[in-house]
Amino acid sequence: MTNDQGQIISQTPGRIRLRLPASTRESGGMESLTNLLKKKPGIARVRPNPDTGSLTIFYSEDILSFQQLSDIVGECGVFLAPPEAQSTQEITTGSFSEAATEVTTALAALNQRVKRATNGAADLRFLVPLGFGTLAVRQLLLKGIQLNIIPWYVLAWYAFDSFIKFHYTKEPDASSDSQKPGDRNRGTETDKPPITNDQ
Repeated sequence: MTNDQGQIISQTPGRIRLRLPASTRESGGMESLTNLLKKKPGIARVRPNPDTGSLTIFYSEDILSFQQLSDIVGECGVFLAPPEAQSTQEITTGSFSEAATEVTTALAALNQRVKRATNGAADLRFLVPLGFGTLAVRQLLLKGIQLNIIPWYVLAWYAFDSFIKFHYTKEPDASSDSQKPGDRNRGTETDKPPITNDQ
């Protein structure tokens, strides 16, 4: 097994969750790493997730520090960067529950598979709204607008939501985009009235 870098996606006292590189997941690398870690003193339990490529390690802080755990994982073929060496975005999931982290990671992995399957043309952020939009059009064609059955609080929410989005979304500067600085300078010069000599 070659030395690859694992990404910390969640860390709480006595528990750390890693996303393994693709090279480690292939050819039974995750299973081999799991079996090796289970034999190490201080590691209570190891839970792999082949679907998301993640590995959760439960360990005793009375026996192992983070650096010692990092050394053990490194001996098994995966280099583990300390948390301060990673960006905040990579480890913010540590503040969420374990179930929320599992769901988030699974959805992120599914989103990546969709992007690969469509060669980057679409992802879940596009397909999910498209699906709801399609259902909305279908219901409109079948049953009409039906404004009389929409609850007042739904309309109130959309009024509030649209107000926030319209007033707190920065609009592009049309004047700066449509004209280059040189063009604006030239326009200022040509707009001046011609100088005539009345004498």
